[in-house]
Amino acid sequence: PTLIYLSLLNIPHACPQIQNLLAEKVEQLMEWSSRRSVIRMNGDKFRRFVKAPPRNYSVVVMFTALQPQRQCSVCRQANEEYQVLANSWRYSSAFSNKLFFTIVDYDEGADVFQQLNMNSAPTFMHFPPKGKPKRADTFDLQRIGFAAEQLAKWIADRTDVHIRVFRPPNYSGTIALALLVSLVGGLLYLRRNNLEFIYNKTGWAMAALCVVFAMTSGQMWNHIRGPPYAHKNPQNGQVSYIHGSSQAQFVAESHIILLLNAAITMGMVLLNEAATSKGDVGKRRIICLVGLGLVVFFFSFLLSIFRSKYHGYPYR
Repeated sequence: PTLIYLSLLNIPHACPQIQNLLAEKVEQLMEWSSRRSVIRMNGDKFRRFVKAPPRNYSVVVMFTALQPQRQCSVCRQANEEYQVLANSWRYSSAFSNKLFFTIVDYDEGADVFQQLNMNSAPTFMHFPPKGKPKRADTFDLQRIGFAAEQLAKWIADRTDVHIRVFRPPNYSGTIALALLVSLVGGLLYLRRNNLEFIYNKTGWAMAALCVVFAMTSGQMWNHIRGPPYAHKNPQNGQVSYIHGSSQAQFVAESHIILLLNAAITMGMVLLNEAATSKGDVGKRRIICLVGLGLVVFFFSFLLSIFRSKYHGYPYR
């Protein structure tokens, strides 16, 4: 009973100390945030400001490997989106001390990676004000991608903090469109006396095929979701160009699918040419065999990719 009584006497003295410690931590984080939207942390800072109580704020941490010797192109791309999101929060009217964005680089905090049993980068985690992070507090980058808008939606689900993403002006699209219009206009002006090429069916067919290949290979999905180009396993260094899930893809994967579809289409065109042309029989036979080989080989390759992503194939 005496020990319990003495402990109760110490509680009022401990509360001001906890409040002072919390105020110091928040003040320090706010000072760092005023200098830079994303706070860089090593192992000691991570343990003090993210893991150790007391905390009344949420922390979003990006675990990454940005040093050139790591050769992590995905990390650099994800970091750009993360910076856009953090800047959008830092300079918004809703900015407060309830949410902070931090980053832990492997070369500056390898002990943190070991402490969390983390073996891949980049990884985004949310550390709530109270309790330990749950499974949903780890962002599903492989399925959703790392676009700033997707990260903002995930943060809103975990913290009820809604961030409107503001991207810096990008005039590359406008400049490219102006150059294209100028090029087409100049070409039409130079050929103004002979515009028969406009009615060239082959040219329009090739343009239509290019659009079809781009759309069927998943380029629009890449534009919306912003997936990484490929994935490098940090343990063995193996690079994966095909995503193992049917719910996601890499940019390199869409390029591979585009080339496979183009090769299959070329084979179909050759088969049609061999069947409809009236040239030498031997030449038509060679064209037929080449076209058949293209269709069989590349369509088999396409099916093997489909089988690797949809593990239940062939369906029975």
